[in-house]
This record gives sequence, structure tokens and C-alpha cells, in this order.
Amino acid sequence: MEKKTLVLLAVLISPLWRAQGAPQGESLPPRLTLAEATRLAVERNPLVAAARNTVEMAEGDAVGARLHPNPAVTFETENYPYFRSNPGPFFSNQEITARFDYEIQTKNRLKLRTGAAEGAVEREEAAYQNDVRLLRLAVQSAFYRVLLAQSNLELAQSILAQTDQVIALNRTRFEQGDISELELTRIQVERLQFADDVFQARLEVRNAKAAMLALLYAPDLGAEIDVVGDLADVPELGVSVEAPPAELYRFASTLRPDLRAAQAEMQRSVAQNRFQRAISSPNITVGGGYKRNGPDHSLVFGVTIPLPLFDRNQGGVLRSEAETRRAGNLAAATRSRIELEIRQAYNAFEINRERVEYIRSQQLQQAEKASQVTMAAYRLGGAPLMDYLDAQRRYRDTMRVFNQALFDERSSRFGLAAAIGKGETE
Repeated sequence: MEKKTLVLLAVLISPLWRAQGAPQGESLPPRLTLAEATRLAVERNPLVAAARNTVEMAEGDAVGARLHPNPAVTFETENYPYFRSNPGPFFSNQEITARFDYEIQTKNRLKLRTGAAEGAVEREEAAYQNDVRLLRLAVQSAFYRVLLAQSNLELAQSILAQTDQVIALNRTRFEQGDISELELTRIQVERLQFADDVFQARLEVRNAKAAMLALLYAPDLGAEIDVVGDLADVPELGVSVEAPPAELYRFASTLRPDLRAAQAEMQRSVAQNRFQRAISSPNITVGGGYKRNGPDHSLVFGVTIPLPLFDRNQGGVLRSEAETRRAGNLAAATRSRIELEIRQAYNAFEINRERVEYIRSQQLQQAEKASQVTMAAYRLGGAPLMDYLDAQRRYRDTMRVFNQALFDERSSRFGLAAAIGKGETE
């Protein structure tokens, strides 16, 4: 399941789950770290809980697969002359049989059935871990999207506050006759754009928090929470993401739970095929007991052997063989998909890292310096208003691009770690 699909399903299912009165678990803390957010998401998200239930269902099937068949006890009575006028004593005038029968499983059928069921448990457990991996990646992306929105909001508020200072300065200048009313009006009109940036940033913060709270299955998606962190912080992943792709793929071959699920399905299908072949040989039922016929007492013994003349489980064998081939094909497709995911995630990480370094070294300082110098010059009357406004716009645009680049670089780090199979922070 893709992470976008997981996020969408979590958002859609949350109100339905709440409407049914599902337990909410512990309340959300007012301040959330990334580690705390991922823990709460894994514990509370209903889709992950459903995946855990699937594991429990498979474990129940495995318990049933280990059980021996129940024996059968039979009690029969025959030839009692019920319709005679004088049938005589009940136990002395009829044939009574009590017997015990038990079905013997042939071809090591119990062990084979248990092996197939245990393979299903291993497959579902790996699938559950893969759902957890994807959920963690979604929470990490949502968490840093909140940090991105908050950084853009702080930037917009800072520029708006600075603009208000300039307006106050120009109003004083206008009252003193140093500038025209046109220049004062121009900066006041320009304030609308900076104020609109604040409104847009506030909306982004609220929507980003709501998306994260949906992943945490919060009872109120509009709850006020503080996200603890900084967009500039480099996350600790517990695994190196700077190794060559070939080495990263080697890590993934042992860490990726979806690959383990595909391998477990191959083993399960092989065990299931062996079990289906064993079914072609019928079980044998043996039995024995006690028989009384009037005054005579005797023992009874019998063996029942089905004759596999027509049904030798041909259909089950053919199906299990097809399942084995299908599992092999899906495992090969999973390996190819993982290799592509690692390559694409590695490319994104490299490019985004270079992008951040380029903006930081080539653009950020220049834009910040130009804004400060132009602001100081304008306060002293040494720069026209248009130069100041142009510098502010360039600084705003540069900082927005830099914040987005930081977010993309952090997201690509998480994406590469998840592609390897290491989805949680340490």
C-alpha cells in the first residue's frame, strides 16, 4: 500500500471508527516530538490495528492446524422386539454395540498442515510490520510538513512585522513632509500581500496539523498541539543512508518486511503444496469396541479405508502448484520494486541535499544581506521604496524555496530509510 493511500484511508476511517465508540487510548500530549508521534500512531491507528488482527487470525488458524482429529464414540442397539406383546427384558433381548473410532492421518499430514499455517503467520506478521513501516513514514512526512508550515508562518509574520515598522516610519515622515502621500499609500497597499502570506501560512499550519492528527487517530482533528522540532534539524535514522545503492539494497534484503512477507508466502505455498499432495492419500479410520447379543459377549474391530478411485485431490494439488509459482513471481516483482525504490529514493536524497547546500551557500546569505542593507538604506533615506520592496520579495521567495528544500531533503532522508526498511527514528 502506498503511503498516500494509507494516509487517505486513515483520514476516511477515523470518523467511522470514532462513531462506533472505539476506545481512544491515552490522550494526546500538548507537545509532540517525532518519536512520540510515531509511537502514538502505531498504537492508535485503526488500520495498523486491523493488520495486527490479521496476524491474530492467522495465529488462530495455526492453533487449529496443530490439533488432532477428535475420536468418535458410537452406541447402537438393534433387534429389540418393541412391537411384541411381551418383548422381555430390555438388555437381554437385543443386540447392543459400543465402539470407539479414530481417524489416523497419513503422509505426515498434521506436520505439513501446521507448517503451512505457521508460514501464513510469518507472512501476516511481516505484512503488519510493513504497514507499520509505511505509517511511520507517513507520520514523519506529516510531522515535518507541520514544521515547514510553521517556518513559513514565522517568515511571513516577520516580514509583516517589519513592513508595519516601515509603515509607521513612513507615516511619521509623511507627517513631517519628508515623503509624499503616494509613497505612504504604496507601502500600505503592499502590506496586503504580506498579510495574505500570513493568512495562507496559518491555513497551511492548521491543515498540516490536522493531517498529522488523523494519522494519530486523534478524537479532535482541530486540537491545539505544539510540534517540537526544527526544520533545520537533521533527523537521526538509526541507519546510514549515505552508503552506495548496492550496499543499501543489501540492507533492504534483510530489513524490508514486505520482502520477508513475499519470502514467507513462498515457503507457505511450498508447504501447502506438500500438504495438498498428502491429501491425495486418504486417511484410515480404525475402531473397536464391545458387542452384546443376548447372553453372548464379544469384541468388535474394524478398519475403514477410502478408495481414491476418482477424487485424489487433483484440483487442490494444481491450485497449490499455481500458488507456488505465483508466490515466486510476486517475490521477484517485490525485489525489483524495492531495488527501484532504493535507487529513486537515493537519487532524491542526493539531489535534495545538493539543492539545500546550493541555496544555503549561494543564495541565502545574499538575499538576507540584500534585505538588511536595503532596509537600513531605506530607513536612512538612501534607497527608494521600490528597491526595499523588491529586496523583501526576493528574501521572502528565497526563504520559502529554502524551507521547501529543507523539507524535501528531510523527507528524502526518511524515504530512503524507509526504502531500506528502517522506518523508525532512534
